Amino acid sequence: MKIKELKSLDLKLYEHTLDNGFRIFIIPMKTSNTYVTLSTKYGSVNNEFVPYDSNEMKSFPLGIAHFLEHKMFEQKDGVDPFEFFAANGADANANTTSFKTTYLFSGTKCYKENLNYLLDYVYSPYFTDENVEKEKGIIEQEIKMYEDDPYSAMYENMLYNTFITHPLKYKVIGNIESVRSITKEDLYACYNTFYHPSNMYLVVTGNVKPKETIDIVEKYMSKKDFGEKKKIVIKKYDEPNKVAKKNETIKMNITVPKVGIGYKINVSKINMSVPKIRYYISMFFEMITDATSSLNEELLNKRIINCDLASTQVNLDGFMCFYILSETRKTNTLIKMVDEAIKSKPINKKDFERKKKAIMANLIKTSDNLYSINNKIMSNIITYDKVYTNYYDLINKLNYNEFKKIINEIDLSNTLTYTIKPN
Repeated sequence: MKIKELKSLDLKLYEHTLDNGFRIFIIPMKTSNTYVTLSTKYGSVNNEFVPYDSNEMKSFPLGIAHFLEHKMFEQKDGVDPFEFFAANGADANANTTSFKTTYLFSGTKCYKENLNYLLDYVYSPYFTDENVEKEKGIIEQEIKMYEDDPYSAMYENMLYNTFITHPLKYKVIGNIESVRSITKEDLYACYNTFYHPSNMYLVVTGNVKPKETIDIVEKYMSKKDFGEKKKIVIKKYDEPNKVAKKNETIKMNITVPKVGIGYKINVSKINMSVPKIRYYISMFFEMITDATSSLNEELLNKRIINCDLASTQVNLDGFMCFYILSETRKTNTLIKMVDEAIKSKPINKKDFERKKKAIMANLIKTSDNLYSINNKIMSNIITYDKVYTNYYDLINKLNYNEFKKIINEIDLSNTLTYTIKPN
C-alpha cells in the first residue's frame, strides 16, 4: 500500500493494486458518511473493440455500455440491489458516461456488508433473452424522455455536430434502433472484456479505514476466478480539425427559443502538460462567460437574456470543446455578441488573478466534500490513469504570461451554433 499526501489539503491518499490488476484508492475524511464508487474504464465511446475471446475487431450497438449498466441490477437470486442497500442504510446508484461506468453507494453504517455486496452484484452478471428484451422497452422510454427535453436535445445534438469520426458524437444512451438490436451475447462480450478487475478501480472517501477496505476487497477477490488479464484493444479514431456541421435550427414545443454556441479547439500541438492546458483554456472561457463576467452583465442589462449564461466543457485527446447555452428571443444578437466577445480575446492580468484565486478557493472548499474528492479521483484515473496529488501547487504556479501566450495561439474558428425555436 502506497500513501501519498494531497498537497495543501490536509488529506492522505492510500493506493493499493491487487495481483489481478484491480486498483483501490482511499481517502479517509473526518465525517460520519462514506462514499464508495466502483468503476470500469468502459463508456459509450467504446463500441468498437476486440472482444475478450476473439482476435478480431467487432462493432457493438450504440448505447450498449448504458444498457449493460442497467442489466447489472438484475440478479439471478432475484434480490434487488437497491432494496439491499436501502435495508442497510445506504443510497445506491449507477451511471454511464462517454468514458466510464460507475456503481456506487453512500451511507453511515453497514460499510463492510455494503462493500461486499457492491462487489458481489457487479461481479455476478445475469443476462437472459427474456430480461434483455424486457429492458429494451424501459430504455426506449428513457430515450424519448431525453429527446423531449430541450437542453438535453441541444447538448446531444451539438456533440453530434461537433465530432466527425469519434463516437463521442453519439448519445450515451444510444438510439431506439441500436437498443433494439442488443442481445445477451453482446452484453456478455462487453462485460467479459471491460469488467475484468484489471480494467476497474474502487474509490472510497469518508469515514473509512484503509487496511480494512483493502482486506475486504482482497478476501472477496480471492474467491473469484476472473480469468486471464488481457490488454484491451479499442479502435482508434483520427478526429479532423473541423466541426461536422456549423449551424442547425430545429423546432420543439417550447415558449422561448434556446441557443447553443460551440467551440472546438485543437490543443494537440501545445507543448505543455494536459492539466495546465485545460486550466488555462477553461479559465479563458469562464472569464468571458461566467455569471460575474462583463458580457453576462451586458446581456442581462440589455434584456437579451433573462438568466445567466450556462456553459459546459467536453475534453477529448487533442481537443477541448466549450458550449455556451442560453435562452433568448434575440437569437442572432446573442450569437453575435458571444462570438465577438470570445474571439476578441479580452484577457487581462486582473481578471486572470481573480479567476486563479477563485479556482484555488474552490479546490480548498471541495476538499471537505467526500463526493467532490471521490469524483476528482475517478476523473483523474479515466483521463490520466493516475491521481494528481499536487493540484494546489499546479494552480498556484499558473502565470499570466503563459496564459496569455496560449490564448493568443489557440484557433477559435471551429465554431457551431444550434438553435431551438418554438413550434
